[in-house]
Amino acid sequence: MTAADVATTTRTPSTTPPTGDDEPESAAVVDLAAIRHNLRVLGTAAGRAQVMAVLKADAYGHGLLPVARAALAAGTTWFGVARASDALLLRTELRPADAHVLTWLHTPGAPFARLLAAEVDVSVGAPWALEEVAAAARDTGRVARVHLKVDTGMGRNGVGADQLASLARRAASLAAAGHVEVVGLWTHLACADTPGHPATHDQVARFEDATDVLRGVGIEVPLRHVAASAGTLTDPRLHYDLVRPGLAVYGLSPLPPSDPRASMLTPAMTLRSRLAAVRPVPAGTPVSYGSEHRTARRTSLGLVPLGYADGVPRHASTDGRGPARVHVNGRAARVVGRICMDQLVVDLGPGAGDAPGDVVTLFGPPGAGGVPTAAHWAASAGTIPYEVVSRVAAAVPRTYRDDDVP
Repeated sequence: MTAADVATTTRTPSTTPPTGDDEPESAAVVDLAAIRHNLRVLGTAAGRAQVMAVLKADAYGHGLLPVARAALAAGTTWFGVARASDALLLRTELRPADAHVLTWLHTPGAPFARLLAAEVDVSVGAPWALEEVAAAARDTGRVARVHLKVDTGMGRNGVGADQLASLARRAASLAAAGHVEVVGLWTHLACADTPGHPATHDQVARFEDATDVLRGVGIEVPLRHVAASAGTLTDPRLHYDLVRPGLAVYGLSPLPPSDPRASMLTPAMTLRSRLAAVRPVPAGTPVSYGSEHRTARRTSLGLVPLGYADGVPRHASTDGRGPARVHVNGRAARVVGRICMDQLVVDLGPGAGDAPGDVVTLFGPPGAGGVPTAAHWAASAGTIPYEVVSRVAAAVPRTYRDDDVP
């Protein structure tokens, strides 16, 4: 670990890392300076629109509160999470005077009263949600800050066109009674990561129609937001008043690698471990469950104490799309055999001089001496980088570093 590493780790990345001097055998190292850099890039791309840092799924596996603190230091004034529990946890760190917090994924019986008391904005995407939020406002004596979510073509969360007019009228009535304030109107785009996709044009047209419906009942919404990471980076027409980047905050691009805008971001997470064992084996040695891989030559095998229970994609095994690889002592080493629950095997090559305790990097920023990226592991497993970083288990300690800190 370098001198810039913060000597703190946590096995529950949603909480403040406890102090300690022992370096864990495996860790997800999160570069907070990279988080701030990415937010500056996104702020420049967003122009006049405000930037909401999306911190759902424990900040995509990077750690909710440490990332929130870094984003706040970078001047971020909006934070978005899916779940009420994350919004309430954020409020233990962020005062309402510091930043706005929006939460959007709820089921009936959600703790709306607690959210309103904590001054959290809530998304409403169905009639039942509006009624429960209004009831919480009446019970607490507070005015609920509401963002109406419209489904413009995802078939997911949000009110459809057939219910929007009645929901808008009800929202206007509740606003007149002093129970709610409609501060936002938003939607989610299905194909923004394919610039120029006709579905995006159609969704924006439906979003504009929804704006007109609200205006028709006297609601002028101060904040309209549509763009996530891809829309923020590629199309100023999607920026409106607020953008909601998620993946790009963590330095991972939703755009094709050939797109030059992808290189503007710096990945913030490095997943690494140490060799637990190294041993020479003859040609034909079976490796891991099923014996589906056999060594083609005399070589050395290295054991890495990380597996699918730690979040390493099992589909990146030899019998998957592979070959997945890691980085050991300045060179690539291929993952061989099936990835197990808590360990995987790599082929270190004939005559390897590696030893137990040597650092193994599974993924990290590109250009770091050939280290694989999260995108490489995603391709090997037939998935997306979002899943690779967000699935890193909470049992893997997060270690925070900050190259901007003396």
